[in-house]
Amino acid sequence: MKRSKRYEQLIGKIDRSKEYSLEEAVKLMKEVSTAKFDETVEIAMRLGVNPRHADQMVRGTVVLPNGTGKSVRVLVFAKGDKVKEALDAGADYAGLEEYIDKIKGGWLDFDVAVAAPDVMGMVGRLGKILGTRGLMPNPKSGTVTPDVAGAVKEIKAGKIDFRVDKTGIVHSGIGKTSFEDDKIIENIKTFVNAIVKLKPASAKGTYLRSIAISSTMGPGIFLDRSVSNFTS
Repeated sequence: MKRSKRYEQLIGKIDRSKEYSLEEAVKLMKEVSTAKFDETVEIAMRLGVNPRHADQMVRGTVVLPNGTGKSVRVLVFAKGDKVKEALDAGADYAGLEEYIDKIKGGWLDFDVAVAAPDVMGMVGRLGKILGTRGLMPNPKSGTVTPDVAGAVKEIKAGKIDFRVDKTGIVHSGIGKTSFEDDKIIENIKTFVNAIVKLKPASAKGTYLRSIAISSTMGPGIFLDRSVSNFTS
């Protein structure tokens, strides 16, 4: 892949053979983050798992203590009193039939969908539309729940879901480069600890193969993988 002169200059500041401490990595990431917008801090973790085996699928959710820095638009599928509960909790949209019809018509102006269990029979009809875009409510990610208000509050506070891909990598945005260093570090520690706790019993060998952070437009920086670095 051909790299721009800017990218080549930035990557020259990074020792690609080194695993940096959290503090060093965050400082360096900000130094090579030169885009004219507030870049997302991204983390990529290569795990020693085989996602083709169901018992080695790493998937879950985590609430980042300092949020993601992104404004998340939440749609709640619900009826009755739960519509008001969702809106009072901060949902951007809440209802049922009207939003099902809008989505069938091509409307997708939301980032996360939550559903009460008693309406999933109707929401399930949107599987072909929402499923392919990763927007389908799912009990495993906590987006199918009777406590729609609680789910909305968690999502707005910084709850994210993650899932290992077919190559064994978990990738997620965990903040913004404008965050203070200690807040980025706290978010990284929280995310990595969540992954560590989900280590499958059947996974053999080294679990954390590599961990790297980067800004949206910047090069990757490898982190020291010692678990103790993320639990202190």
